[in-house]
Amino acid sequence: MPRGEITTAWTWLQSGNFHAGLQLLVDPLSTVMMLIVSGVGGLIVLYSIGYMDGDDEERRYFAYISFFVFSMLLLVEGGNLLLLLVGWGLVGLSSYLLIGFWHQRPSAVQAAKKAFVMNAVGDATMALAFFILIAHTHSLSFGSAFSVHLSSTAANLVALGLLGGAVAKSAQIPLQTWLPDAMEGPTPVSALIHAATMVTAGVYLIARTHPIFEQARTIELIAAGTGALTLLVAGLIALVQVDIKRVIAYSTMSQIGYMFLGAGVGAYANGMFHLLTHAFFKALLFMAAGLAIHALAGEQDIRNMRGLGRLMPFTKWCFLAGALALVGIPPFSGFFSKDSIVASTINIGWYGWIFWACGIAGAFLTGLYTFRLWFLVFPGEPSPFVREHHHRHGRLEGSLTMLVPVGILTVLATIGGWLQWSPRWHPFTDWLEPAARTLPAAVPTNTQEYYTSAATVLAGLAGIAIAWAIYSERTIKIPAAPFWRRTLEHKFYVDQLYDAVFYRPGAAIANGLRREFEEPVVLQAGPDLGETTLEAGGFVRRIQTGLLRTYVLFLAAGAAGVVLAFLIAK
Repeated sequence: MPRGEITTAWTWLQSGNFHAGLQLLVDPLSTVMMLIVSGVGGLIVLYSIGYMDGDDEERRYFAYISFFVFSMLLLVEGGNLLLLLVGWGLVGLSSYLLIGFWHQRPSAVQAAKKAFVMNAVGDATMALAFFILIAHTHSLSFGSAFSVHLSSTAANLVALGLLGGAVAKSAQIPLQTWLPDAMEGPTPVSALIHAATMVTAGVYLIARTHPIFEQARTIELIAAGTGALTLLVAGLIALVQVDIKRVIAYSTMSQIGYMFLGAGVGAYANGMFHLLTHAFFKALLFMAAGLAIHALAGEQDIRNMRGLGRLMPFTKWCFLAGALALVGIPPFSGFFSKDSIVASTINIGWYGWIFWACGIAGAFLTGLYTFRLWFLVFPGEPSPFVREHHHRHGRLEGSLTMLVPVGILTVLATIGGWLQWSPRWHPFTDWLEPAARTLPAAVPTNTQEYYTSAATVLAGLAGIAIAWAIYSERTIKIPAAPFWRRTLEHKFYVDQLYDAVFYRPGAAIANGLRREFEEPVVLQAGPDLGETTLEAGGFVRRIQTGLLRTYVLFLAAGAAGVVLAFLIAK
């Protein structure tokens, strides 16, 4: 493998021609992910020391979050698809434990179960893809599995199964409903899930298995279309959210949509570059929001937070840096990574312009919902709630263990994109080239890249300007539009659809089985079976006398029975 090394500790599984070893892979792609997981994850763990201080379950929290980081490192370092799947499953388990960390809250328990079930759907499609791959290549090793040319049907099925896993883990349409509910966990967990682990795993999977997706170009374009649709839908829903963490959560869905768009058109390195910069500014936004939530004793409703910037200037300016990076305003990091993805869609065909338009529209929505949040929370006079809390608790900013990671991420969110300063100088994507190359059709001209950058920046600035006019100056009044507001508040009724199509019929079938089978058969037979077992146990106990002559007698009787059986058989 070029510019990469696989280390095999031992052969783990072997059956016929198939064998899988305990292998670890180090190449440019896995190195980037390891740096993100360990670097940003380490800052989040440091931040957690202050955030979770005084929590009764603090030790359990740090055990879970360490397990989460280990699981993600196993996923990205796995040298074959089987070990990747093990890490994939452990990441799902870790998220279940952390989302439901405050298990005293029914909403947290429901959110944890929802995340686990939705991700299990993706796990199942991935497992089916691996079975098909084994049947055709007799291997799950990256080198062997990717070097075989699959039939069109097999390639499409494998790519579709992998895409199902990626869509579930990265909360893309139609398996996106778990991500907003995951905000029930502690804020550092939200930062870890959204920035350094879990939701980035789907993008990594597509980049890692790109040789298979390139054999199934239709499925790859479906991935791009899924990303384009998700970035728009998530942006629209974010416009009506009033929970500060949920606004940021929907921004994650939207930004992961950009990464899927980039990977789907063959710009794998650009998608990974946006994953890197996104880790910086998304962790920053969640942790800055956590400072506000921590200072206001758990308050997350942005309607009660107005004027917080007067009392928390450090948090205000750090959040602003993250917001500008999210929108993609130069020279902040998001500008360099997001624009390169949008520009890469232009030359792939007539549909590329549709993807390009979606990217520009997404930039406008990002500016609008991000600075709606900003103008509602930070500028102006403190609200009565904020003022009362300030008088009650005094200084609000937070401990050093919380402020230092936020400050470091502010610097990274500002300058992290300078690795790709211009179309002529791109060391990051050049370095990734052996492991995550860019297809020729996804390489824009310099002119196309300049025009795209101008369009995305203008769209983002337009969104910021409208947010300023509506939520700061209040010179524009929002039309009532109760139907559309209700639709967005109910997230396009996807949860209700799944409830009607899957949950209620499943619950009805389960209740029917309980009524018709479990109660009359299992519950009635249970006591009788228990009594029979007790009687049999009593008989065995009686023949266990402890006397040697009794055991010799049974041994002789058994031997005689065996001899008699042989004689009868002859």
